[in-house]
Amino acid sequence: MTSTIRCDIVSAEEEIFHGAAQLIVATGEMGELGIAPRHAPLITRLKPGQVRVILENGDEQFFYVSGGILEVQPQVVTVLADTAIRAKDLDEAAANKAKDAAERALANRTDALEIAQAQVELAQAMAQLQALERLRKALKH
Repeated sequence: MTSTIRCDIVSAEEEIFHGAAQLIVATGEMGELGIAPRHAPLITRLKPGQVRVILENGDEQFFYVSGGILEVQPQVVTVLADTAIRAKDLDEAAANKAKDAAERALANRTDALEIAQAQVELAQAMAQLQALERLRKALKH
């Protein structure tokens, strides 16, 4: 019986992760998903947020994705994202700055297009900060 599934996390620029995993956890459009070996085939859109990969040896790796597509096939889980970054490589100061700028743009309530863009930027900044917070908690244990 297979106890792992291959996981590939790919951004528009590069492959971020390739390896065997016991479990992959990501946030889809309808909520959080846990993908284990022998999971049913599936394709879903991902919300900006964290992807957590539990490796074969039990270690965890955390990634931030700006959204994208998660595809589950019998032997492989693929995460395709415009942006994918290892959580440890996220810049907290830049994420806080982006969050503040998006909040200011929303407070100024300019036009509908600018508001929509500010909401997207705010969601991405918040997702990055949440990924950093979860990484910190995991490192404390």
